[in-house]
Amino acid sequence: MELKTHNRYAYTPLRGRADYTWPAGRRLAVYFALNLEHFSYGEGLGAELAPGGPHPDILNYAWRDYGNRVGAWYMLDAFDGLRLPMAALVNSAMYDYAPELVAACRARGDEIVGHGRTNAERQGVLDEPGERALIVEATTRLAEAEGRPPEGWLGPWISHSHVTPDLLAEAGYRYLLDWCMDDQPIWFRCRNDRRILAVPYPQEVNDIPQIVGRKIGGDAFADIIVDHFDEMMELSRERPLVMGVALHAYLVGQPHRLRHLKRALRHIARHRDSIWLTTPGAIARHCASLPQGIVP
Repeated sequence: MELKTHNRYAYTPLRGRADYTWPAGRRLAVYFALNLEHFSYGEGLGAELAPGGPHPDILNYAWRDYGNRVGAWYMLDAFDGLRLPMAALVNSAMYDYAPELVAACRARGDEIVGHGRTNAERQGVLDEPGERALIVEATTRLAEAEGRPPEGWLGPWISHSHVTPDLLAEAGYRYLLDWCMDDQPIWFRCRNDRRILAVPYPQEVNDIPQIVGRKIGGDAFADIIVDHFDEMMELSRERPLVMGVALHAYLVGQPHRLRHLKRALRHIARHRDSIWLTTPGAIARHCASLPQGIVP
């Protein structure tokens, strides 16, 4: 029986892959991704604090809005205090709704990553012209605001069509974050002899699946970050690895969870001299600089 496949990459077991290092001979690359998202009022998608009621769904809209108005600013203070870099995954609608928040990330020197127009929609349900238009619109807005186009993309709601990698490569993107199938970057084949790099993005060390999906507390989520980091430090002695931490300010920007997140951040920061604290864009650029065939 022959199963359908995506034809983007071949199965390559972790054991036996070519070895390489990150800059300064480091073996573990760690990045933090803060999702900056805006949602439509009275309609559309969004994580739910409580089961959604009839629209306008005031409770859930206001809960998510807390992240942009308050929680993200608490988090920026925490990252500033520990001198930690970050990638801001930005809905282009944020430039209209909360431009000060994106500007604060820009002022920190954070990488600005494309994250669609809004998380009130999924791109994967669109036809190819519609999806291309979404990517172009979001990319153009980020490029105008930041002075250069973004290098990377995370689809809103990790939504993909069968041609998403092709459209992103054709739009000039170097990497995507949507696939969680590996702890090392992997090259994707794209049409017209193009390619795009899949940089690991977590669905375990990610506050939405853990806190909203599995209903764990902030203390347990911080323990996951610490345990994942400690184990990956050991595992990276054998091979280069990437650890991403995915965060949303309406979740871990809540003070009772922020206290535990800061504990996990301090734990990682204490190891800054042994790891590469970086951004996904820097990871992608480093992989592109390696000889052909080193990165699967």
